[in-house]
Amino acid sequence: MDPTVASLLGTLVGGGISYLLNKQQHAHQLAALRQQYKTDFMAEETARHFLSHKSYTDRSFETLSKNLGGFGDDELRKILVRAGAIRTFREDGTEWWRLLSRMDEYIAKKQA
Repeated sequence: MDPTVASLLGTLVGGGISYLLNKQQHAHQLAALRQQYKTDFMAEETARHFLSHKSYTDRSFETLSKNLGGFGDDELRKILVRAGAIRTFREDGTEWWRLLSRMDEYIAKKQA
């Protein structure tokens, strides 16, 4: 076997093994981070669940706060923003949140 071919083959095999090991290590690190920040991930998922309800495009901050207990007001607002929500204020001064992805639905309901 030609030494150039042998060295190329060795490089390819070594590179492939290195790639697979790095991929496995990355997946393990991602799983560890998800476990470490599980509360935040679940809080965002729960916020999306409440804001995705088919009958309600908007939810009051008070309602979200009651259902997502254990977070301070500002921390909960950050969770809502990470979940893809935007904040609005009604004429009475109350704070309401809706998913940005549901804006078209909100506008259609308002026009109807």
